[in-house]
Amino acid sequence: MDFDEAADALYATSAADFIATRNELAKQLKADGDQLGSTRLKALRKPTVAAWVTNLVARSLQDELDDLLALGDEFRAATADLDGERLRELTPKRHQLIDKLAKDASKLAEKQGQKVSADVGQKLRETLDAALVDPAAGGAVREGRLSSALRHVGFGVVDENGEPANVTPLTDERRQKARERRQATAKVEEESAAAKRKREQAERAEEEREAAEKAQAKQAFEDAVAAAQEAEATVEDLDNQLDAAREALAEAQELVRRLGAELDEARRAARDAQKESREARKRYNRL
Repeated sequence: MDFDEAADALYATSAADFIATRNELAKQLKADGDQLGSTRLKALRKPTVAAWVTNLVARSLQDELDDLLALGDEFRAATADLDGERLRELTPKRHQLIDKLAKDASKLAEKQGQKVSADVGQKLRETLDAALVDPAAGGAVREGRLSSALRHVGFGVVDENGEPANVTPLTDERRQKARERRQATAKVEEESAAAKRKREQAERAEEEREAAEKAQAKQAFEDAVAAAQEAEATVEDLDNQLDAAREALAEAQELVRRLGAELDEARRAARDAQKESREARKRYNRL
C-alpha cells in the first residue's frame, strides 16, 4: 500500500473511525518502509460532516458528479461568449443537478448512519456549487479527500437568473462585437509568435528559479520530517521509561505490602513473648 491508496482508504472510512484508521494506516506505511508517507498521512485532517458527505459523493456518485462538472464547463463557455440566452437555459439545470446530488448524498449518508442536518445540507450544496463554478474546486471534490466544505463567493459574471452581471441583454450588434473580439484575439495571437519565444526564454529562467526554490523547500520538508522522526523516537523512549518506572513502583508497593505483613507478624510475636514473660514472672514469684 502506498500513500495515495492509504489516503483514499482513510477518507472512505466513517468520521467516527477516522483517527483510529489514520493511526493504523500510518503504522502500516511505516512498517512497509514508507516513513515519509506515514508522516504525511498523520498530518491529514479529519473531515467535517459536510466534507465527509461530499467525499461520499465522489466515491459513490461519480457519474452524477461528472455531469455537474461538465455543466460547469458549459457555464464558463457561455459566460465567456456573453451568451445570456444559453446561461438562462443552463441555470435551472444547475439547480436541478445540485438538488438531486444533495438528496442522493443525504440518503447514502443516512444509510451509513450519518444524519445530514439542515446546516450540513447547505454546506454540501455550497461545496457542489463551488465544484461547478471553479475547476480547481471541482478537481478537489472529485479526488474525494476533502477535510472541509467549500464555498464560492459567486460566479463573478452571472446573477441568480443566469443573466450576465452588470450588462444589458445581448443584442445582435453586441453578438457581432463579441465575434469581432474573438477574431481580434486570434490575430493578436498570430502576431505574438516572436514575443512568445521571448516569454518562453523568461519562463525557462523562471522554471530554473522555481526548481531551486522547490529544492530548498524539499530540503526544508525533509529536515522537518527528520525532526518529526526524532521527536517520535524521544516520545517512544520516554514511554519506555514510564513503563519501567511503573514496574518499579509496582515492585516497591509489593515490597511495602510484604514488609508490612512481616511487621504485623513480628508485633504479634513480641506481644506473645511479653505475655509469656509476665506469666513466667508470676509463677516465679509464687515459688
